[in-house]
Amino acid sequence: METIGAYEAKTHLPKLLNRVSRGEKIIITKHGVPVATLQPPERVHNSSPKQVIAELRAFRRRHRLKGLTIREMIDEGRR
Repeated sequence: METIGAYEAKTHLPKLLNRVSRGEKIIITKHGVPVATLQPPERVHNSSPKQVIAELRAFRRRHRLKGLTIREMIDEGRR
């Protein structure tokens, strides 16, 4: 795993992203202290639309609004 300074990472971000897309992990440091890691995502989750809709419906069955309306929830969020 390579370590690179923040300024250099900013300057060469497209090249670093290409390397990461090939599976490399890169630690970014600021003044010698690690502050971030560039790495490929753990896994790409590709779900079919039918599967997503089924999961949303199952979520809605388990989580009820208990009489609240959408308007009440919007107003609650604005407080």
